[in-house]
Amino acid sequence: MFPKYLRAAGAACSLAAVLLCVASPARADWSKIQQSGTLKVAVYNEFAPFSDRGAGIDVDLAQALAGKLGLKLNLLPFPAGENLNDDLRNMVWKGHYLGYGPADVMLHVPVEPQLMNENGKVQILAPYHVETVRLVRSARAIPAYAGLDSLDGKKIGVEKVSIAAMVMLGEGNGRFRDDVRIFDTAAEALEQLKAGAIDAVLANRSEIEAVFKSDPAYPLSEATFQRLPRAGWAVGMAVRKDDVEVAKLLQAAVNSLRDSGELQAIFNKYGVNVVRP
Repeated sequence: MFPKYLRAAGAACSLAAVLLCVASPARADWSKIQQSGTLKVAVYNEFAPFSDRGAGIDVDLAQALAGKLGLKLNLLPFPAGENLNDDLRNMVWKGHYLGYGPADVMLHVPVEPQLMNENGKVQILAPYHVETVRLVRSARAIPAYAGLDSLDGKKIGVEKVSIAAMVMLGEGNGRFRDDVRIFDTAAEALEQLKAGAIDAVLANRSEIEAVFKSDPAYPLSEATFQRLPRAGWAVGMAVRKDDVEVAKLLQAAVNSLRDSGELQAIFNKYGVNVVRP
């Protein structure tokens, strides 16, 4: 699940001289970024705790990456498209028809072979967190959780157009469909759980942790679905395929942030436990 960070160099290039032998567009792109003095970083809108209203884990990570590269940050928040291929096209290699993008790097991109194969104009690299889906419940409404049968007749919140919504609505030929409540964001669903309007929420673990911060009144459980990857999925970042030097520098920056504890501190600030890929 880890991408190639550098394209193959010519036969005349030694390993130590790779950066001297990469295609000229990559060198020109890094030079252009240096001359601008800024790193343009694309982050999702309305995606707490990672990026929402100019704050979050990915916003702080973007600032840290820019600092490691000796640059100022130019943040490009954007709304999610119909699918990830659209987002990569709009924010990484082409730009949106409405006039925003592309960025130098886009954060929170799943590090998945299929996504890489479908998007030959980008490279996906530097995984920095592993995300999983979890169930959080009101201990008052559901005192014990012993599998999906514990959710029968309970009101369960999910975010629209999410993996949580897909598996919850599709489970057992739709056995929970009458009980599922759809919300615009996971944060909204979690707030309704806190308010007592619903009994449980199926969402990304990081989203749950940021809201409830290990509150024993709202315990987390692993909910097993046939279509849900139990090990979760790694998230990293994406750059243009030819931006070889930029990719190398970003990978080194992520490694440095992880080794120094800065990455852990960023996640801790928002109440989220970082999981190393």
